[in-house]
Amino acid sequence: MKKNMISVIMAVYNCAPTLREAIDSILNQTYTNWEFIICDDCSTDNTMEIVREYKAKFPDKFKIIQNEVNSKLSFSLNHCLKYAEGEFIARMDGDDISVPTRFETQVKYLREHPDVDLCSTLVQRFDENGLSDIIVKPEFPDRYTQRNHVAFNHATIMTYKYVYDKCGGYTVSKRTVRAQDYDLWFRFFYHEFKGVNLQEPLYLMREDKNAVKRRTFKVRFNAYRTTVKGFRLLRYPIKWYIKPTVTFIIKGLTPSFIAYRHRQNQAAKSRSEATKKEQ
Repeated sequence: MKKNMISVIMAVYNCAPTLREAIDSILNQTYTNWEFIICDDCSTDNTMEIVREYKAKFPDKFKIIQNEVNSKLSFSLNHCLKYAEGEFIARMDGDDISVPTRFETQVKYLREHPDVDLCSTLVQRFDENGLSDIIVKPEFPDRYTQRNHVAFNHATIMTYKYVYDKCGGYTVSKRTVRAQDYDLWFRFFYHEFKGVNLQEPLYLMREDKNAVKRRTFKVRFNAYRTTVKGFRLLRYPIKWYIKPTVTFIIKGLTPSFIAYRHRQNQAAKSRSEATKKEQ
């Protein structure tokens, strides 16, 4: 472990159109003591060419690894963790943007609060029309937060290697595809770790049509299975299972084009409200 260093872990699959912007946002961080571990999950576009360009330009900053077969996010992030040498572990996705002060702010908070095991931030969505709404999370989530919310914005987290070790890393399973973070937080609270959501949006998440399309019925069903398993782990009362069951049925049966239209309306409303405040 290298003290004060951040190991940034990112799994990529066909991220070529957005990857440069994502990587550049890490290069532009005000906190510069980091290594970037990128795992390519058998991309079929020129993602690896882009990654190799950065490795050639910044050889001491980048570690590049590849899966032998397409293995999804959980496996890829666990693969990254095997090569992590930093005191801190931070997440990043290949189609998003980290605000320049993100790492500096998170490291400062963790240094000043040694009792905190994980530090997340708020997220602001964006698309081709610009910034939109902010995804709000409770500042101090606890073991009961998962009853109604996903406790942390996964791609924004900064934590320690011992947290992943104690939790056993990400669960590699069809059940956790696109729900690997939700699954992790149940185990995080089971082991009585403490996390905080900084109440400022230090991460920008791309919310386009493709992002909405990926939330298929199968994905939502597996997320529901993860919910049930997590509720059992934390011994939630049976009556608490009603809300996620109803939510799954409604969202699972909603066509993607309707969900996307709803997201567009939300984004437009958020931008309109922001414009009014500025005036």
